[in-house]
Amino acid sequence: MRRRPLTLGLLLALLSLCAAESRAQIPFYTDDADTTEKGKLHFEFFNEHDLLQESSYPALRQNTDNFTLNYGLTNRIELGVNFPLLTIVNAKAATGNAFGVGDAQFGVKYRLRDEREGSRLPALAAVFYVESPTGDSSRQLGSGLADYWLYGVAQKSLTKRTKGRLNAGVLFAGNTSTGVVGIRSSRGQVFTGNGSLVRGFTKRLQLGAELFGAVTNNFRLSRGQLEAQVGGSYALRENFSLTFGVLGGRFAASPRSGLHLGFAYDFK
Repeated sequence: MRRRPLTLGLLLALLSLCAAESRAQIPFYTDDADTTEKGKLHFEFFNEHDLLQESSYPALRQNTDNFTLNYGLTNRIELGVNFPLLTIVNAKAATGNAFGVGDAQFGVKYRLRDEREGSRLPALAAVFYVESPTGDSSRQLGSGLADYWLYGVAQKSLTKRTKGRLNAGVLFAGNTSTGVVGIRSSRGQVFTGNGSLVRGFTKRLQLGAELFGAVTNNFRLSRGQLEAQVGGSYALRENFSLTFGVLGGRFAASPRSGLHLGFAYDFK
């Protein structure tokens, strides 16, 4: 991306002035049941470069710089906003590449239940997101639709170092696309489900894997989305973690393969 070095430089300079406890879930798309502490800010950035399916031609590759900011409204309610900067690389026969802001998301998470020692019940949360069509749909940077997505989160400690997380939800209107990646054809409901398993190998290093899927209400798998990712995070400081991942997918709405690099930071 043309703007990434400058953007990252400014962000890193700002982040070096602050401190708090890191709780990053990226690189995984599977959400956790935790919420940001009341009055605190949590920031995440990642870059993902994807090789696209042949069915996406003339689009060949997509680069996504994604920025997410969460704020703890209360100790159980978290507000969030995120937006992507997209670069879509097209075949030479096409009329140039596309670069610009994608569709912005605004959401709220409510932590319903904490995990308790000795209980078999998991921690639970509910999340509602609205995605506004801020991206230019004529250049495939946005969907051109307003999206409304509700999903639930279950999180359980399987051992002292290993956590499992499950998400399940429904997109009531719109679609799951970010640029070229995602389901674009549906104007009805889209059902989503994903899960991750993450283990802390040391105090600094966490590694894990996840599986993500989405299908339209007519259950046509050929137009669906199925992705797997392996990756993890490494805490450079108590409040600052680097994240990394490798992913691959099947069906038209998924990338063939991709690479994720990013970081997570908690402000005072």
